[in-house]
Amino acid sequence: MQNYLYEFLGTALLVLLGDAVVANVVLNKTKGQNAGLIVITFGWACAVLIPALIFTASGAVFNPALVLGLAAIGKLDWAVVPGYILAEMLGGFVGAVLVWVMYKNHFDATEDGNSKLGVFCTGPAIRSYGSNFISEVIATFVLVFAILGISQTSVGDVAAVGTFGVGSIILACGVSLGGTTGYAMNPARDLSPRIAHAVLPIPNKRDSDWSYAWIPVVGPICGGLLGAWLAAAIF
Repeated sequence: MQNYLYEFLGTALLVLLGDAVVANVVLNKTKGQNAGLIVITFGWACAVLIPALIFTASGAVFNPALVLGLAAIGKLDWAVVPGYILAEMLGGFVGAVLVWVMYKNHFDATEDGNSKLGVFCTGPAIRSYGSNFISEVIATFVLVFAILGISQTSVGDVAAVGTFGVGSIILACGVSLGGTTGYAMNPARDLSPRIAHAVLPIPNKRDSDWSYAWIPVVGPICGGLLGAWLAAAIF
């Protein structure tokens, strides 16, 4: 149960910090309004780094795509996979709700529904489902392959990447691979906050873009499996 609690708390913190930096940049009348993509990418790198520093020594991963990748190569027991994913999804939802609580006045002051949705979940710069799917596969492949590769060059343990390595990986993926879809790379980071957007009483919000929602779920899962299998084959 402790590991499930770590997955829940870590993912909640990840989404709280990550979605909050987006809110700070895109919502009206914040101190950080219009600060730009670089602030968002650095914010998301720190949002992943901080819970990793706190919880990764226990084996927490905060990402269903990474959970499935690790299980597929025998680094995680399949018996814990459902509980890990459920805890991560619940954590992502709670983190997103906390962002709304934190920035409620600014959500109320923002008229643009696309900006409000963008706080919670990713969307494509150019909508092309095939290309968008490939973008998420590639980005998550790099994420998982890099995590496993770095862990092999240190102590052979994924937890070894939970220092500043994981923050560097997220930052690199953001600035290099994030321009097409917003680099979800994590179903709990995208689907759970998207559900929160759908149910929260946000004024003048748009629909939650469910026609696109499968891409930041299926794409990361496929990319995570490919990254894990290649890392296992090489290392």
